[in-house]
Amino acid sequence: MHWISGKDLPDNATDTIAPKRFIGPACVIDVTMAVEHSDDFLLMPEHVEAWERSHGRIPAGAWVLLRTGWSTPDGGGVPQCRRGWTAHPRAFTRTRAASSPDRDVLGVGVETVGTDAGQAGGFDPRLPTITSCTARASSVPASLCNLDKLPATGSVVIAAPLKLVNGSGSPLRVLAIAPA
Repeated sequence: MHWISGKDLPDNATDTIAPKRFIGPACVIDVTMAVEHSDDFLLMPEHVEAWERSHGRIPAGAWVLLRTGWSTPDGGGVPQCRRGWTAHPRAFTRTRAASSPDRDVLGVGVETVGTDAGQAGGFDPRLPTITSCTARASSVPASLCNLDKLPATGSVVIAAPLKLVNGSGSPLRVLAIAPA
């Protein structure tokens, strides 16, 4: 109910979403090296395809998490996210590389302030990641931390909203259970 594309879906309020929609395997796509070379980095289909060649196809019911280094401290111990706002946060591309309907993921998450790139308001269609995900009742957690501590596969993510009656959205408490 948070976004126009998902507002009329059944059982889409924070108190009626099935709990199974909160828990799933994590697929962490690490693009920290690529973002160092581009302030306008966007996750493209070829990045997802390369990840899948190394780790296997992203399974249905997974969380796709984009690790950009945004929440990781630099040499001075200050995370990029605390150094100031940028109009170009690294995010998913207009082609919805990892959030397309054929993938049936629980959601896509990022370390930055939003799953769509800063310039996505000018894409056609506008803000494609959140629009695509919410149209399928997929979640879009943002401002995630500690993705550098998760392996590419093998973790389980729990991302549960507050159980607000008829809630159209909620902050999430996102936890990961990782192998030792």
